Amino acid sequence: MSTGLVTSPPDAAERHAQGTLERALTVAFWQALQREPMHVMAALEAAARTVGTLYRQVAAAHGPDGHCTCGWEPDPETDLIVLEAMLAAALTRPARRELADMVPVGRA
Repeated sequence: MSTGLVTSPPDAAERHAQGTLERALTVAFWQALQREPMHVMAALEAAARTVGTLYRQVAAAHGPDGHCTCGWEPDPETDLIVLEAMLAAALTRPARRELADMVPVGRA
């Protein structure tokens, strides 16, 4: 069985799926702030808590009593290190301005 640590870079399908999820989360975040304005750090803290909640839910589905057969085994300590590293990398790398990464605002 595999651990939670990702050992190989994602393939094209995985990168596409990750990009789709990232765009959906970004749109949802900004839409929520438009509907319910709040301090930026409060919004980011809520987003971080949500990621933690999602991890706990997914881990429960994959743990000893879980029903998923994909083979992933949660390792909260190692997985937290990976998630922290991803957050740090996103904070320090320059923003990409590729057309595929832009969120559509309307239609022509």
